[in-house]
Amino acid sequence: MPDTPPIPVPDTANGLSHFDASGATRMVDVGAKEVTDRTARASGLVRLAPATLEKILNRDFIKGDVLEVARLAGIQAAKKTWELIPLCHLLPLDGVRLEFTPQAPDTLEIVAEVRCHGKTGVEMEAMVAVSVAALTIYDMVKGIDRVMVIERIRLDEKSGGRTGAFQRT
Repeated sequence: MPDTPPIPVPDTANGLSHFDASGATRMVDVGAKEVTDRTARASGLVRLAPATLEKILNRDFIKGDVLEVARLAGIQAAKKTWELIPLCHLLPLDGVRLEFTPQAPDTLEIVAEVRCHGKTGVEMEAMVAVSVAALTIYDMVKGIDRVMVIERIRLDEKSGGRTGAFQRT
C-alpha cells in the first residue's frame, strides 16, 4: 500500500481553518477536539405589513398556523444544516428552540437557540434555523404581502469549545 501524504496543517494564522496551507478547501478535522456543551443563539427579523403581522398573530391563514409551521421548519433546518452548508459537520443536537416576538407594528423577530454536547459549535445550526423559519413565513404569506424583507440574521451569542463564549454587544 503506497504511503498516503499527510493532511496539510490548517492556516490558522489567518483564522481560516476551512483552507489548508496551499489554499485548498477542507473540512476541519475535529477528531482530537474535546467534547463540551455548546450553545448558540441567533436572531433575525421579518419586516412586513402591519396587517400581515396581525393576521399571523391571530392565526388567520387558511394554510394553517404560520408561526408553528415556521417553528417546525426551523427545527428541521437546524438538524439538516450539515446537508446545506458544505463544510459543516453532522452534529447530534440536544435541543432546538425557536421563539417569535412581534416588534413594533411591522416586524417579527425570530430567535433560535441550539444546544449540543459535541466537538464543534452550533452557530451555523442556529443561523440556519432562523433563516429557514423566516423563509417559511415569507412562503406562507407571500400571497398577501410580497414586499416582506428578511434581514439582520446574525449570531447573538455562543458558548463552549476552545474559543469560549461570545456575546454580541
